[in-house]
Amino acid sequence: MKIENALRDQYRKLAKDQGYRSRSAYKLLEINNKHNVIEPNDTILDIGCAPGGWLQVAKKLSGPTGTVVGVDINLTKTITEVSTMQLDIEDPDAIEKIRKNFPFSFDVVLSDLSPKVSGIWHFDHERQISLTLVALQISSKLLKRGGNAIFKIFDGSYSGDVKQEAAKIFMKVTTSKPKASRQKSSEFYVICSEFKGKRE
Repeated sequence: MKIENALRDQYRKLAKDQGYRSRSAYKLLEINNKHNVIEPNDTILDIGCAPGGWLQVAKKLSGPTGTVVGVDINLTKTITEVSTMQLDIEDPDAIEKIRKNFPFSFDVVLSDLSPKVSGIWHFDHERQISLTLVALQISSKLLKRGGNAIFKIFDGSYSGDVKQEAAKIFMKVTTSKPKASRQKSSEFYVICSEFKGKRE
């Protein structure tokens, strides 16, 4: 437990020192270093982007000519050269609202979604998976052919649903648990490569 807390404090301190808004920034950096999800010049959509740690990393990795867009049910404090909009992704018109504001397709979709945790495990797990399946559906409509995606999921009885649905629309689906994640945490990430094309 002491080691776990020390690691958490280490990443929190790093985030503060390096100007990232959350220690989760290091999860994305590690995932990308291993899987090359984001490349320079990419157009990126971050679903559930607040407070903005992943937006900052996405902009860094995509470079000055990359385009980074974030959506979240909460307002996100402004980040230079990043566009955000306040949006409930469970709104039936969410995809159209994104398209209206950002009328282009994306090379990469990111989702680090988490519900407000109640402490009731089966409820939190089901809710998180439900949100992630919505993010996956949004990806299927907004990604470019050949695009990539990352989805956080809480491990449990419904985890396979996300991987199964992802495998229908991506050529390659694998999983990763970054060192910046608490090792006792149930979270891990589904890494999806080579989107097959828009699903009708």
